[in-house]
Amino acid sequence: MVQKLNYLKESASQTAGPYVHIGLAPGAAGFDIYRTELGHDIIGPNAKGDRITIVGMVTDGTGAPVKDVLIEVWQANADGTYPGQGDVEDGFRGWGRVIPDFDTGEFSFETVKPGVVMGRNGRPMAPHLNLWLVARGINIGLNTRLYFGDEVQANAADPVLNLIEHTHRRNTLIAKADGSTYQFDICLQGDDETVFFDI
Repeated sequence: MVQKLNYLKESASQTAGPYVHIGLAPGAAGFDIYRTELGHDIIGPNAKGDRITIVGMVTDGTGAPVKDVLIEVWQANADGTYPGQGDVEDGFRGWGRVIPDFDTGEFSFETVKPGVVMGRNGRPMAPHLNLWLVARGINIGLNTRLYFGDEVQANAADPVLNLIEHTHRRNTLIAKADGSTYQFDICLQGDDETVFFDI
């Protein structure tokens, strides 16, 4: 005898699909349902530190822009402290969601340059942003980092960058500085594929 199920069957594993923005960033999808879009302001209005702009594009293996990507950003403040890990008095959020322009695929966001973060065993990590990407075609979110090209000495000593065996691939995590603007492109596949971390 076959038992009847009184609930919906589990669906097959799905990618983020075309609805990721409606659920996670409805304002970007054209749904004006919140006074303030969750994750739109990464640092808060009173964050201390040098204000910077990050610009870039996510591309697929053919070099085409991935226009439906959602990027979550986590970062420490200018003193190298994450919210919840210490004294962060200025309303610093340290988290946000970034959506590219749906026509061009270019993304841009403003933040403050993070400070040196203490890692395991008290080893300092170079200033960096933690990034998580999800889009149609990505079954499990991709984790990567953005390091700053003008932090040469700190990058050379960074314990995470030094875990990357093929040293030429470390460059895929380095944002190029032009004043207070940093260019950081993310390539999902191919010869210039960005380093992603299994965390």
